[in-house]
Amino acid sequence: MSEAARFGLRLGVVLLAAVAAMTDAHAEWVTRVTDGIMGTRITVELWSDDEPKAQRAIDAVLDEMRHIDESMSTYKPTSEVSQVNAHAADGPMHISKELFDLLTTAREYSVLTDGAFDITYASVGYLYDFRKRVRPTEAAIDAALPAINYEHVVLDPVNQTVRFSQKGVRIDLGGIAKGYAVDQGIDVLKSFGITRAYVSAGGDSRIIGDRFGHPWIVGVRDPRKGPGEALLRIPLVDAAISTSGDYERFFDEGGVRYHHIIDPHTGHSASKVRSATVIAPTATRTDGLSKTAFVLGPDKAMEIYNRIEDVDAVIVKLDGTVVYSKGMRHASPADATPPAAEPAAKNP
Repeated sequence: MSEAARFGLRLGVVLLAAVAAMTDAHAEWVTRVTDGIMGTRITVELWSDDEPKAQRAIDAVLDEMRHIDESMSTYKPTSEVSQVNAHAADGPMHISKELFDLLTTAREYSVLTDGAFDITYASVGYLYDFRKRVRPTEAAIDAALPAINYEHVVLDPVNQTVRFSQKGVRIDLGGIAKGYAVDQGIDVLKSFGITRAYVSAGGDSRIIGDRFGHPWIVGVRDPRKGPGEALLRIPLVDAAISTSGDYERFFDEGGVRYHHIIDPHTGHSASKVRSATVIAPTATRTDGLSKTAFVLGPDKAMEIYNRIEDVDAVIVKLDGTVVYSKGMRHASPADATPPAAEPAAKNP
């Protein structure tokens, strides 16, 4: 190669580097944190070289989550789920395809977890008020318990209807809807051409892409310490993660912790572990599976997690012992220091 050719090659490399530097100078991480949707904190972080477009994308994510909240919240009497609870015991109700599909998915997780995940837990669950420290009497639980059974929710795919097979059945999608909303948020971002992003709704998060050669670092909260105390830091790329804990909505009374994860077999708070973290491709999946350990206990739950090919899990047992699924052998301990370019996203 001639000296002139070498000079031209070097000049071309320098010019390309300069163009890349100019492009990067206009790109940045854009973050927004919003409270009050689905009763939790929403975080959206993405990389974009067009800040106005990034803000529009985040607006669209939040609009989608508000739509899901309006449709599926049991706290809103006009929501589609509230209307189902009010009328599905009277006969088949035609419902939206979105709700029908999510009810179908919920049933699949009920089967997969041997009934540990059951949206009809609300037949008893609605009797609890954790903010007011109210719990039902044993008589009230016994009276409502027969209504808990996912098979009471009868779905007709031909007519896209749902009905309850008996009176007293209520459903609550709180155990899967936030994960679903996160997945919908990720789909919205993808429609805007976003390739690197993090979306979370409370304890449910999903990531697309990496942090330019580094994974995202997601911190898993220590269930017996404050929100800022991480038990574990997990590097993730293109994955979802959900953590469920007995510290989310609870009150203590007489040495007993009453919390929002209800055992569908007993109607009482499920108390066989302190927390469970599940990793999978989608947040709908991780959200739907993360309560299983509370109901079945760590050993049976880990058997289920280990037999599902695309799922991994970390469970904190009642004595504080941490157990891992077969694919979690390389998780970092809580005192691991992530690289400076990898600020840790927190999974409550």
